[in-house]
Amino acid sequence: MVKFYFLLGIFLLAISANGQSKLSVEGTRFLLDDQPFPFTGVSFFNAIYNSEFGKDRDKRLLWMDKFKSYGINVFRIWAQWDNTRGFVDACPTCSLYDLEGNLRSEHMEVLQNILTDAAEKDIVIELALFSFESLANYKSMGNQHADMVVKKITEALIPYRNLSFQIWNEYSERVLDYAEIVRSVDPNRLITNAPGFAGRLGAPEQNNVMNYLSPHTTRQWVGRHWEVAPREIDYLLYRYKKPVVDDEPARNGTSHFGGPNAPTSPFDQIAQILAVWQIGGYVVYHHDMFQLGNDASTIPPSGVPDPEFNPYHHTVFRLLADRERYMH
Repeated sequence: MVKFYFLLGIFLLAISANGQSKLSVEGTRFLLDDQPFPFTGVSFFNAIYNSEFGKDRDKRLLWMDKFKSYGINVFRIWAQWDNTRGFVDACPTCSLYDLEGNLRSEHMEVLQNILTDAAEKDIVIELALFSFESLANYKSMGNQHADMVVKKITEALIPYRNLSFQIWNEYSERVLDYAEIVRSVDPNRLITNAPGFAGRLGAPEQNNVMNYLSPHTTRQWVGRHWEVAPREIDYLLYRYKKPVVDDEPARNGTSHFGGPNAPTSPFDQIAQILAVWQIGGYVVYHHDMFQLGNDASTIPPSGVPDPEFNPYHHTVFRLLADRERYMH
């Protein structure tokens, strides 16, 4: 009987969410409400745990409008932000779940509020369920509790259709197991994975199962990454015939955690993004604030990846805002 009422509740929630935007795929394209969707994202890993964006709805709506004005219609958010690397807004309890597989209701409520507001703005959320940066905490959970987490998050977010699950950030443990759990609960949920560090494009058995692909393409150590990365995206589009997102492209800023070891130009990123667009791929632009702590001079005081705070990033965001100009 308890299970019946739980399922009834999920059904009623789904009905109430019928007005929400629905993300889907068709061939190598994304659709939103069955119309072509120019999937253009920004890394916003700390969104749930940032006090200005997560807890203040009025400010959140203003930020969403600002991002939309710069062409951003996807936020890449992490469920796990409990790493110990000193990143902005990270803390020991900054995760949607604890090590026993229980969901943290206060954080889930924030995520659901973000999803609701995002749907009103035709914004999509790409939610990374697990992150390599929090691998120690993941390992402490064990497989049984990790399975519980995936099942519970999937159940709780059934009503929200402007959402995709990215199983891992830069790792590939039990990806197929987690995909099976998600689809057993919500068969229509879009699933992807960032299979490893830059240049790791994913094993065929994994890529065949994903609804779309989201690798971290090759970065600065190859030299002209703006030529190499688009070729990687083109190969994946040709082989798998599904949407491909350049999920965390080569970037400006600190050399920590996979960043460049030599000076870069925003036009490096612009050249790469344009080439990816022209072959039919999509991008999630990576803001380097997520390699640094609150005391860094390049970090916006709000802890939000503000398109206008850093002149380097602002140059790239101006391109993202003008996507239609360069694609037609």
